[in-house]
Amino acid sequence: MSHNFDEIVSRENSRCEKYDNREMIFGTADVLPMWVADTDFRTPDFIVEAIRKRAEHEVFGYPAFPDYYFEAIRNWLWQQHSWKVDKSSLAFCPNVVVGIASAVISMTSPGDKIIVQPPVYFPFFHVVEKNNRLLVENPLKIENGKYCFDFDDLLGKLDSSVKMLLLCSPHNPGGRVWSKDELQKLSDICRAYNIIIVSDEIHSDLTMPGVTHFPFAAISPETAMSTVTVSSASKTFNIAGLSSAYVVISNPVLMEKYNHFMEATHIGSGNIFGLTATEAAYNNGNEWLNDLRAYVASNHRFLSEFFRNYIPKARVMEAEGSFLSWVDISELGLNSRQAAVKLANAGIGISPGYLFGHGGDNFIRINVGCPQSVLEKALIIMKQVFSE
Repeated sequence: MSHNFDEIVSRENSRCEKYDNREMIFGTADVLPMWVADTDFRTPDFIVEAIRKRAEHEVFGYPAFPDYYFEAIRNWLWQQHSWKVDKSSLAFCPNVVVGIASAVISMTSPGDKIIVQPPVYFPFFHVVEKNNRLLVENPLKIENGKYCFDFDDLLGKLDSSVKMLLLCSPHNPGGRVWSKDELQKLSDICRAYNIIIVSDEIHSDLTMPGVTHFPFAAISPETAMSTVTVSSASKTFNIAGLSSAYVVISNPVLMEKYNHFMEATHIGSGNIFGLTATEAAYNNGNEWLNDLRAYVASNHRFLSEFFRNYIPKARVMEAEGSFLSWVDISELGLNSRQAAVKLANAGIGISPGYLFGHGGDNFIRINVGCPQSVLEKALIIMKQVFSE
């Protein structure tokens, strides 16, 4: 491995949510933050150098979206996911949640039903309910230690007022990478009911060894016509603070609705450094990503073995993708709120599972996107807390 992911990078006082908001979130700044879904790894040199070179120009006016920016995205999607995307299907958005919200607002109407599949990334609930749409929950079920779609429950909740389903692929917080067969069945059901799928694929690059991510829109040409894919280089290359993401929309009618909303709200102008970083990441990031995947997989194994050896009553769900670990604590006699408080008091900040909705309150989410020495320190504290 040619990149040093063991390096400790101080992030205090760098205006980052993960470290500088600890006192507000946990009541004390003296916690190891294992919560927000960004990593503690230094952004790769080829991105930093590209930003530095652009900064040397010293004029930071409104950015343009040159062809080579979208070409970098297209090439990356083909190289990493064997997904051929037309330039006309690509558009900018400031971040993934904005992209999801934009699809909700531009492609559905107030009072329409939108399906989410909890436990899931909690902004999914916000973009539905805060935009006056009706939230319909289709909870995931656990089979053989992994999350699966509950198709029977889904079919029982579909009617003509359901207009959209929000898909998290790979799944946050459970780390599930959906199989092609599962996605095909979900697509068949949704197309039968004329339901638009909005697929959040921000963790798609971060699959574990031997696991393949299938872009939902690539399942079939018919699926592509009813899908809005939202993604970004931000999780992979740790550039979330640069506010740059993109959507893939093959259906020209849906794309027109999306573009109309972006023009009406003027939120699509972009960030010069975000565009620069994305282009540099996708043009130069293959080798770096391979090393990152290996390191994150090692951290997942380290965490799983630690829990198995020292906190055996807690069950770690096998991560197939992302740098997030989802841990069932139901046999420890604590719910996620209680566990979060105890851990914060001991110096560890995690994400309590109740935030992710139905089925989450027996879980905690742990971010393993950090040097393994930091992860080990956090796990030793967890052992002490949970042994009580």
